[in-house]
Amino acid sequence: MAWNWQISGWPDFRYDVASLAPFEQRFLMSSGEVLGAVHHVSPSERDQLRIDLLSDEAMKTSAIEGEMLDRRSVQSSLRRQLGLSPDSYPTKPRERGVAEMMVDVYSTYAETLEHETLFRWHEMLLAFDKRLEAIGSYRQHEEAMQIVSGRLDRPVVHFEAPPSAQVRNEMDRYVNWFNQTGPGAEEALPALTRAGLSHLYFESIHPFEDGNGRLGRALAEKSLAQSIGQPSLIALAFTIERKRKDYYDQLEQHQKTLDVTPWLVWFADVVLAAQQTTLERVGFFISKAHFYDRYRIALNERQAKVIERMFREGPDGFKGGLSAENYISISGTSRATATRDLQELVEIDAFTRTGERRYTRYWLNLEGPDV
Repeated sequence: MAWNWQISGWPDFRYDVASLAPFEQRFLMSSGEVLGAVHHVSPSERDQLRIDLLSDEAMKTSAIEGEMLDRRSVQSSLRRQLGLSPDSYPTKPRERGVAEMMVDVYSTYAETLEHETLFRWHEMLLAFDKRLEAIGSYRQHEEAMQIVSGRLDRPVVHFEAPPSAQVRNEMDRYVNWFNQTGPGAEEALPALTRAGLSHLYFESIHPFEDGNGRLGRALAEKSLAQSIGQPSLIALAFTIERKRKDYYDQLEQHQKTLDVTPWLVWFADVVLAAQQTTLERVGFFISKAHFYDRYRIALNERQAKVIERMFREGPDGFKGGLSAENYISISGTSRATATRDLQELVEIDAFTRTGERRYTRYWLNLEGPDV
């Protein structure tokens, strides 16, 4: 079986332009909606929105690789990287590294891609990892770079990348391709086509010892941001993480062929879903700001702590709603006090209530008091 980089014609991927045209059109329309929604957030709150969305992306791009991060440490690191007043929560090396990379991708989106760009991102991401031979440079080891799963004695090889000796030449060609296909360039490609190809192409070279998935998704983000002419806050990794198995299946399938229309259609669907997720999260952020405008002064310390925890769960909130037991656990109060607090929150329309007795559940009322 040949891998895509071994097929005659590599890296000239083939795809059906007509199949992708409707997706490209929808992407441009949705991009305008996202930018418009962000402008509805007050300037004073826009920084927090950036931190919320960037931290979600940092968490999820790591989760795709099976790495769980400390969200508060990521957010604390992001505040420092964005030059905002830091909080007192300690930053950890792993979280600090991915936060540095996310901010660099966000703030330098318009710059041309260079080898040094990738080296910088790789060093930010993996400076803490002492087991790697090469940090901030392409891989140099002689053994094959393989993606494997299964038992040690019977591994399943999902993909094998070009040998390390070929990587520099492959990446010279990749960097040139990326820059020559950007907006206004001589071989400019539509937004989704370029982003989807940039990711698959990079993953097929797999130029680093580790971190290729996170860097490949960062390149797709850079590509999309260049296409819309704005730093990208699209929830790409957030959406891919929800389709993680499908994502790996699609990559594996299309690293054995140069016919990539199905990959580009799949990737376009993911990007469009990511745009809708971003719109929902911006809407949630605006609703959160309005909620606090209405109720902040009415909340006691226990209620404020529980509500902050509920907002931290995001638009989906607590699965199945907040129970009295949840309230007691988060606030550390007695059952009698919890019952009183919850009743007050329902009476002022901050919460809605469903169910009865032990099935009673509480939900944030983001629509505001009944008129």
